[in-house]
This record gives sequence, structure tokens and C-alpha cells, in this order.
Amino acid sequence: MIKVCQIGLGRTGQYIAKGIAKQKNMELVAAVCSPSSEKAGMALKDIISDIDSDVIVSSSNDLEEVILRTKPDVVVDFSNPKAAMKAAKLLAKLKINMVIGTTGFTEAEINELSNLAYKYHNGIVYAPNITLGVNTLMLLSNIAANILNNYDFQIIETHHKHKKDAPSGTASKIAFEMERGLKSSGVYNKDIPITAIRAGGVVGKHEVKIIGEYDKIEISHESFSREIFAQGAIQAVNYIYRKVGYFEMKEVLDLKRVLYDCINFQSGEVCL
Repeated sequence: MIKVCQIGLGRTGQYIAKGIAKQKNMELVAAVCSPSSEKAGMALKDIISDIDSDVIVSSSNDLEEVILRTKPDVVVDFSNPKAAMKAAKLLAKLKINMVIGTTGFTEAEINELSNLAYKYHNGIVYAPNITLGVNTLMLLSNIAANILNNYDFQIIETHHKHKKDAPSGTASKIAFEMERGLKSSGVYNKDIPITAIRAGGVVGKHEVKIIGEYDKIEISHESFSREIFAQGAIQAVNYIYRKVGYFEMKEVLDLKRVLYDCINFQSGEVCL
């Protein structure tokens, strides 16, 4: 049984907590909110409908006490960059593994998360977008940028009007993956503009436009429900349990193996 603590009880965090509570191989042992949240001290079942849990929500000010008392194997963080970094430093020292879905980190902060895992020998999955579909989009965008390296690129991301970071962490990660694809083909410093739209109640949509002189390719992913975040988080929790090191969703999804198998498929049929 994997004991899990959920940090962050916004809309996405609530879906994830509910999803974890339904897993037969997981136990939700703690839930943590921000110090300013009215959820502190409330029963989780009074916040999230249809959840079978006796957990009382704690403030992040009491995080160390909560961790020592409940002893989770994995902490899932969907809070904010400042709170997540503070939690990561504490949890690394306590050798508690983490799944971090929080967005808005700087490049220096992402490097610091990686260094924490290797310094203290805990496990961290960093996933600015934890959905399985958008990670597939990242892979496809990397491959397309490698092959179509003389084309022009544009990323358009759309989220609800309450999302604070722009561009989204996911859009930045897509651009990074496309840059990796370009570099592997010998192309450096190619501009990949990102347009961020904040409107209405859009859960999340990312579009990659790859445009040449005579044709174009469009790759897009749209989340219809935050339930999809819960599915990705659960897969990441299962992956990071008892592991040491810094990982991203490409390791969780074993994308290297997928590509290798596709290219080296040894049968009457071929993948590529």
C-alpha cells in the first residue's frame, strides 16, 4: 500500500485527491492546503464530494509535523512554485518522494529540484503537465521539429482566466522539447514563439503549428476535465514509489522504449 499526502487542494488538487483515494494500492493519509485557505481544519470529505476519507486538512505551516505523523511514501504537490519549492527542500531531507505538478518554476528552480533529488537520495517526478496526452504531444513535437527543422514554429496555449503563469509550464516544456529535436538535427537558436490566452473556464489546450512554404502540420491536445490530471498523477505515484533520482513524465511513460520498439519492430509488420 502506497501512503500518499496531497499538497494543494485547488480544483485540480481535489480531483487528484479523489482519484488517489479510489486506488486499491494507495492510501490518502494527509491533505495540505495553503496557510490562508479556509480548508485548514476541515474534513476532506466535507470539501470533496464522494470521497471516502477521514483525513483532516492541515495547513502547509504544519507540513513537517504532518509528514512525521502520517509518514507518507509519496507527496503529490499541486500548489504554487514558492510553496512547492519549500516543501521539496523539506521532503528531500526527510527522504520522502514527490510528484510535482505545480507550474511556474524558473529554469534555475527546476535545476534545484533535480539537485535536491541527487543530493538527498529521494525520488522526484517533475511534470508541469501530468496528463498522458500532452506528454505524447511533446514527443511528437520533438520528432516533428527534428525532421522539419527548416519550418516555422508556433505554440498557442489557452487556459482559464484564473491561471496565473503565462506562458504555461507545459507550453515552455513543449518549446524545450522542440528545441531538443532541433538541436539533434544540427539546428540551434531557432525562434519558437508562444502565445498565451487566458479566457473563460478552459481547462487547458495546447496547439503546435509547424508551417512550411507549401504545407503545415498541427498537433494539439485539449483537456476536457481535470480528471485527466488525476490519471497522470496516479501513474506518476506508482512510478516514483521507492525510486531514487529526478524524473519527468517521459520516464514515467517509458517513451524511449516506445520509440525503440517502434523503430526496431521485428515482425512481419512495421511500426515505421
